Amino acid sequence: MIAKIGKGSNMYGAILYNQQKVDKENGAVLLLNKIPDTVDGKYSVAYFNKCFEPYLSANIKTEKTVRHISLNPDPADKVNDEQFTEMAQEYMERMRYGNQPYIVFKHTDIDRTHIHIVSTCVAIDGKKIPDDYDHPRSMAICRDLEQKYNLNKATEQEHKQANKVFNPVNHKNGDIKIQIASVVRYLPNYYSFSTMGSYNALLSLFNITAEEVKGERNGQAVNGLVYMALDEKGNKVSNPFKASLFGKDAGVAELQKHFEQSKEKMKISPARSVLKNTVELAIHTTSNESEFRKQLTEQGINTVVRHNSEGRIYGMTFIDHESRSVWNASALDRNLSANMFNDWWNNGNKPELKIQDNPVSKANEIDNLSTKDRFEFLSQEQSPNTDLGLFSLLSDAQGEDYEEEQFANQMKKKQYSRKRRH
Repeated sequence: MIAKIGKGSNMYGAILYNQQKVDKENGAVLLLNKIPDTVDGKYSVAYFNKCFEPYLSANIKTEKTVRHISLNPDPADKVNDEQFTEMAQEYMERMRYGNQPYIVFKHTDIDRTHIHIVSTCVAIDGKKIPDDYDHPRSMAICRDLEQKYNLNKATEQEHKQANKVFNPVNHKNGDIKIQIASVVRYLPNYYSFSTMGSYNALLSLFNITAEEVKGERNGQAVNGLVYMALDEKGNKVSNPFKASLFGKDAGVAELQKHFEQSKEKMKISPARSVLKNTVELAIHTTSNESEFRKQLTEQGINTVVRHNSEGRIYGMTFIDHESRSVWNASALDRNLSANMFNDWWNNGNKPELKIQDNPVSKANEIDNLSTKDRFEFLSQEQSPNTDLGLFSLLSDAQGEDYEEEQFANQMKKKQYSRKRRH
């Protein structure tokens, strides 16, 4: 089971997102905790929002008062409403939200039934409930719930703890070839990506780009790949390096195999529907590109946007570092198209409903944020609130000389061939 914890300031938007599912008969309210029931058992966004107002009004300092949590069992798991309710109660109790008001929504609009929990981190006295080590605690609870309810375990890769981090290339350091090698030689071992475009979107986080080179050699067609370093603005700032310098995994042939394997793996991955829900919620609860990007980054998801020369958005890619997978937006849902995001961010036409903030959430809105480093989720210091284990990547490559390694391998082959002849 995978849990995602969203932190924001728009309570109305979080409730609206879930209540719309109920209103369209694609969801249901399973549990109300410390929220009065209605006489007729029917609920509205305004009613739920009013129930949280005493807590939000008591808040003084906390900017991100809203907690929006999704619990996502494996598609093969069969979980009934009673079990979902019990799991939600145990999860919230162990996450220290047992005495908080919260709503448990069940979503049935996709083939993988799952639940969303809306709550607040502000206690009735206005103090914030500590959220130190939220992600490690959440992961431990999920493992226990998997065992208790005999659920399929999330893949080891999703929860692999690692000791080192792949670093973005810094072209000013001068060892560009070694820096590129330390990423491209190992990246396919950790991430699923199904096209050259999605591979380049992932590489862009590390200030690298790859280009295919086609030509002829001795009358035969040659298809190769070169890698170049990028600066912080995405401009090429190095000479091209042949893929062969970085080993066979960095070349066209092996990458094509990786694309096909990734396509098959991603077809059945539960990460797609989890990511789709997370992106949809971000659309509902943010008002501009900066807020949208930041909300996803805080959940370990990078957004890579491609513009043409006129500034129009023609491509959107999401990189989910928890499931280690790269998705084109339209592959998540046809409604999540580049045109939709272009119409929103460039033309001001937000899709679906434009959420009207109530006075309480309006008072807690933060100013528009400047664009952060695209690698913020990795480069920040290890604070108690940072679950670096989700986003860490093991790399033994720092400081290796790949041409020397390649030469040594060739010498071994020659020595072996001589022994065979003798």
